[in-house]
Amino acid sequence: MDIVVRAALAFLFVFLLTRIVGRRELSSLEPFDLLLLVMLGDLVQQGITQSDYSMIGLMLAAGTIGLLTVAVSYLGFRFARLRPLLEGEPLVIVQDGQPIEANLRRERLTVDEVLAQARIQQIAALDDIRWAVLEKSGQISFIKKS
Repeated sequence: MDIVVRAALAFLFVFLLTRIVGRRELSSLEPFDLLLLVMLGDLVQQGITQSDYSMIGLMLAAGTIGLLTVAVSYLGFRFARLRPLLEGEPLVIVQDGQPIEANLRRERLTVDEVLAQARIQQIAALDDIRWAVLEKSGQISFIKKS
């Protein structure tokens, strides 16, 4: 039972950590970020199982994390009011060619980073953008001016 409680606490910790880190960082993994995720996984595993290398310990820990993942997904699906808390919401970062500084600051994005993503989608300047939306996945969607 100790492993189940540890796995549940580790799940909540990692869930909160990914919500705090933000969409931008999670959508663009650099090599260093990938190494940090691997290290985080190892650290979490040690905290969950301590020195228990048994198959039962593995199944309890993995099963608990799997069930909690499904539970969070189901709660977001079933209860619309919880969805923004669990999954986040799209965020408008450019409107009618003007960056929304408060939203950019909130997500730790610069105008240069938005412009770089716009160029990838064949958009040359902010003035050509009606809306730029930072999606829940961390990707930026652009709607051009007509």
